[in-house]
Amino acid sequence: MPKNRLYWGIMQIDIRTQNLELNGPLRTFIEEKMRDIERLLGDVGPVHARIEVGIPSAHHQTGPIYYAEANIDINGTLLRAESKNYDMHAAIVDVKEELKILVKKFKERLTEKERKPTEA
Repeated sequence: MPKNRLYWGIMQIDIRTQNLELNGPLRTFIEEKMRDIERLLGDVGPVHARIEVGIPSAHHQTGPIYYAEANIDINGTLLRAESKNYDMHAAIVDVKEELKILVKKFKERLTEKERKPTEA
C-alpha cells in the first residue's frame, strides 16, 4: 500500500492506495481537490487528512469498482466522507463535495459556539 505525505499551510495529507498505483496525475488530482477543502477550513488550527483511494478487491471487475474515502481530523473532531463509483476521479469528486458540506457544518458549529453568550 503506497503512502505519500504532503504538507500545505495547516493541512497534513496522507494519501494511500489499495490495489492501485498512485501515479503523478492521480496524486495531483487529489491534491487539487484537497486544496479546495483547505481553503474552506481557513485557520482552524492543525488539520490531518487521510485519503484512501483504490479498488476494494483485486478480483472486483464490474459495478462501482473504485472507492475514495477521506478522514479529516480537526483538533480532535473527525470528518469522514466516502464514495464508490464507476470512475476513480468521480469518486474523489464525490468525496470532496461531501467534505465541503461537512466542513461548512463544522464551521457553523464553531461560529455558533463563539456567538453563544457566556452564562454568569
